[in-house]
Amino acid sequence: MAIHIRDAATRDLLRIVEIEQLAFTTPWSLGAFRRELTLPFSRLTVAVSGDDRTAPPNGFLCRWLVADECHVLNVAVHPDHRRFGLGARLLGATISEARQKGADVVTLEVRRSNLAARRLYRKFDFEERRLRRHYYGPGEDAIVMELRL
Repeated sequence: MAIHIRDAATRDLLRIVEIEQLAFTTPWSLGAFRRELTLPFSRLTVAVSGDDRTAPPNGFLCRWLVADECHVLNVAVHPDHRRFGLGARLLGATISEARQKGADVVTLEVRRSNLAARRLYRKFDFEERRLRRHYYGPGEDAIVMELRL
């Protein structure tokens, strides 16, 4: 199955919010994603499965590129489309873009309990750097991961 990565458009936002709500217990709002589309240092990309590049997305990744750092804010894949490589393609495209733009590092936070995501990030050579206690709420720590470019 073909996977295409493209910039998100306003028409994608309802599907992005749907994926977000299925993936996270404290999802971002439609307004939060709408805001990301307006920030000059933010980029929201989507993964589309199949040959129609304009089809609704099945995954997304939001990141900021500021100075020499790329920071991944949010990434999710629809539950029906997991384990087909969409998350890896989104992450790979982000790392390639960060290199191209001259970033020195890519950083992100991941739930300590999200073993699948941590495995994916380690496949891209991210290293676990530190712990942020209660980052996602009481009892839900974040691990800060970093990839030096």
